[in-house]
Amino acid sequence: MLGLSLAGLAAHAQVTLPSVNLGFKSTNNPQEIVSALKIIMILTVLTLAPAILIMMTAFTRIIIVLSFVRQALGTQNMPPNQLLVGLALFLTMFIMAPFFSRMNEDALQPFLNNQISQEVAAERALAPIRVFMFNQTRASDLELFVRLSKMQQPRTRADVPSTVLIPAFVLSELKTAFQIGFIIYLPFLVIDMAAASVLMAMGMMMLPPVVISLPFKIMIFVLVDGWTLLVGSLVKSFG
Repeated sequence: MLGLSLAGLAAHAQVTLPSVNLGFKSTNNPQEIVSALKIIMILTVLTLAPAILIMMTAFTRIIIVLSFVRQALGTQNMPPNQLLVGLALFLTMFIMAPFFSRMNEDALQPFLNNQISQEVAAERALAPIRVFMFNQTRASDLELFVRLSKMQQPRTRADVPSTVLIPAFVLSELKTAFQIGFIIYLPFLVIDMAAASVLMAMGMMMLPPVVISLPFKIMIFVLVDGWTLLVGSLVKSFG
């Protein structure tokens, strides 16, 4: 009876719902055409937001290094992919917080207060990200893409277009991540080799060395507080 009473009240209540009208119309006003094109461009940028987050922030290096750690431990799917991606996202937000704060102060808030135009806001928002990417990009990688683009040698950082800076930054991040992964692999490789040598000496060649080395690798990783060392080193690597 209570459910019927609530249903009756809901039937008589007036609820205001937002409505959106989509359609096509002919116009000779250039301003309306420009506004429509801006909306299309904004929607396009939103669809590319995950790629922008991955390629223009610290996420690439962090997720690669975390994947290397899991493979070096030999724990298969532990920690799971969702956990590694979530940890990488929050570490990325932590590292990029000063740059995001500057974007909010210099671009987003003035734009929301109608103090600057959309073009100026986009330019100001990109400036902190460019500073971050320049700080993490190797000069050799940047020179490679400048040469491949066949552009004139830039004199300052402002002369380097983002289409050249972004691939150079991604390439540098891949190199750095693999270098860190190689260093992480070495101690675990020593443990695997030691376990394999002991098994061969005992004549137990049919037993996979991973079965013996895995508990020791987990124990050593826990004893040295591996996650704290790893996360701390990752954050410091962006200094």
